[in-house]
Amino acid sequence: MSHEVDNWLRWLPKWRPGTHRSRTRLCRRCFGSPIIAAAGLSTDVPHAVQHALSMRMKLIIDSAVDDYTDRNLPLLRREIRLSEERKAHRPYRPGEGLPPEATGLELDPEPEPGQPYLFTLGELASETAAELAPPPPEPLSEPEKEAIRAEVKLADQYAKQIGRRVCVELVQHRDRIEKAVGDIVEPQIAQLLADLDRELDSPLWPGF
Repeated sequence: MSHEVDNWLRWLPKWRPGTHRSRTRLCRRCFGSPIIAAAGLSTDVPHAVQHALSMRMKLIIDSAVDDYTDRNLPLLRREIRLSEERKAHRPYRPGEGLPPEATGLELDPEPEPGQPYLFTLGELASETAAELAPPPPEPLSEPEKEAIRAEVKLADQYAKQIGRRVCVELVQHRDRIEKAVGDIVEPQIAQLLADLDRELDSPLWPGF
């Protein structure tokens, strides 16, 4: 936990306010997240700052669940291995190998009216995956499906348990997280707002 918070603190000075058009879609990873609340980042903090910490906490949870699955859930482990083998055949995987702060974000910008895409990264990845997909595995029997559902439920319960532990531990780091936001993020936001005020007061804007 301390290591991943340290990594986030080292990344934070690289953050800059976005100047592009904001998204209208909410990030399902960050919106209403108890992890973001435990870190003290749920109010007046840019999404990119929240997301970078959230995904680092996800690394911790995923690693713990993977270890639990490998040790205790053989059927689910097998299905995950088969899924990973199928994914490995894809020649184009734009969402893999990204740094934590970029993982889980939308690959393509939201469309603008009158500006159609020739293609999107998501569509390109799907098309190449469909072209080179290996044959599907043999269908599972009903007892096998039921057994896997039971193991998935156990994995979900364990993930929630680890998530609660992460939140408890993260509260212990809240002071240094909030201090970093105050020292690095808030001055940049204040400067951005000051620049906007100056632009609105410009004589090039009649009527203001």
